[in-house]
Amino acid sequence: MSVSAFPLQWPAGRARKPAAARRDGRFNIKRSNGRYLQTHGVSGADALSRLQDELDRIGAILPVVSTNLQTRLDGLPRSGQPEPSDPGVALYFQLQGKPHCMPCDTYTKVAQNIAAIAAHIEATRAIERHGVSSVAEMFAGFQALPAPGARRHWREVLGIAPNVPVTATEIEYFFRLAAKKAHPDTGGSHTAMAELIAARDEALKAVRS
Repeated sequence: MSVSAFPLQWPAGRARKPAAARRDGRFNIKRSNGRYLQTHGVSGADALSRLQDELDRIGAILPVVSTNLQTRLDGLPRSGQPEPSDPGVALYFQLQGKPHCMPCDTYTKVAQNIAAIAAHIEATRAIERHGVSSVAEMFAGFQALPAPGARRHWREVLGIAPNVPVTATEIEYFFRLAAKKAHPDTGGSHTAMAELIAARDEALKAVRS
């Protein structure tokens, strides 16, 4: 899976939150004395540090934090940049040999969205202690699609032959047909369903343009 840190590579099939619905957030940031401080003004460095700690705890590898902040040579966001108009964050990583993506655009600042992903991972680890399911099982819904350049053509995903003219109604028909197998409740997976939704959206855009 090839993913760039800049610009933001939002995962296919995941809806975006409208800008008007985003909000300011408060997050606990661990300080050098080991205590947590709840703050609005979480810095990018603090948020990334907390995120890396959480990724280390679940055994995740090869993390890429994709945002609209330009990066340094080491892949981390450069300091002193103005907040981008799109503060979304997509975290890509490998867990037990499988690619995952956790996106967040709930908050108005990039650092807050990074901190939110870290908080989500921390909360998931806490749930694991009850012994009902493992972290890997709980993160199954975040398994990532291939990078945009490696994505299958929408015709292949929907089961539509090449060069055959189709209407929007026919695309919806093929989508419903494929969803019977792709949906997690019928033996499919979240990953397959996300790919199918992205293919349908791409197909509808193609026939309507």
